[in-house]
Amino acid sequence: MKSPSHSVYSYLYASPSASHTASLDLGFGRSCAIWTNSDDYMRYDQLSGHTFSFYVRGGEGVWRVDERPVEGWPGAMCIFPHGQSSEWRITRPLEMVHLYLPDTEMRRMFSEWTERDSLSFSLADVTYQPAGGLKSSFMALHAALQESDPLRADMVMMDVVHHIISNDSISAVRLDRVKGGLSTRTRKRVVDYIECHLDEVIRLKDLADIADLSEFHFQRSFKESCGVTPQGLITARRVERARARILAGDALSQVALDCGFSSQSHFTRQFKAGTGMTPAAFRRAASE
Repeated sequence: MKSPSHSVYSYLYASPSASHTASLDLGFGRSCAIWTNSDDYMRYDQLSGHTFSFYVRGGEGVWRVDERPVEGWPGAMCIFPHGQSSEWRITRPLEMVHLYLPDTEMRRMFSEWTERDSLSFSLADVTYQPAGGLKSSFMALHAALQESDPLRADMVMMDVVHHIISNDSISAVRLDRVKGGLSTRTRKRVVDYIECHLDEVIRLKDLADIADLSEFHFQRSFKESCGVTPQGLITARRVERARARILAGDALSQVALDCGFSSQSHFTRQFKAGTGMTPAAFRRAASE
């Protein structure tokens, strides 16, 4: 499983004391893993992406040493936001499940689900908080990892991210006007156009014309507002529509055509990049 060099996953992978027992690719740079560790010291510097961590077993004797020392416990949750730096001392055995999301994906999902500007989103640095309603979700993610079930893991990921985005104590939304990006009305017009024309060729110039901007300025403003490039959002929406159509039992050839993929091979490549599975594998997993 590939990950940025400064992700929590990469730091743990480089540690001789840490061991990952399972991992799954969830597409678009999203992934999850189960880790065990003991007697270790970890230092994270300017992390790439967001990490949501849940202690399945242990946690006692694990301290964050760059803050007021508080030890963990089974059922505790931590959040490592994008760009965070921290230091940890591990003195006893533990098992934890991790969910990883790139900053661009987190902002895209936030913008889509809340219809707010992605620039208004920020995520709290959380060290040891009761998982509460997320405990069952993290345990379901743990089970999906153990069973190598990416479809179940993907659905659990959506639940976890939606819960976190909706939790004011974890995620914060700036209510003041964010500088840069598209206006709320313009962003909605562009996104609505994309959603209505997923089965067609969507050109950057068409989207820029809707926003009354040059293609250069539109692309920059769109990414500031939605967290991803226009092509990134188009691909994500096509993959999501294709998922729904496959689950409904539609033929893969028809799904590729109706979701705007230029060929069956293009459909297969983009779908695997967005879900971690080929369309055929996704269909088999859904039918089991």
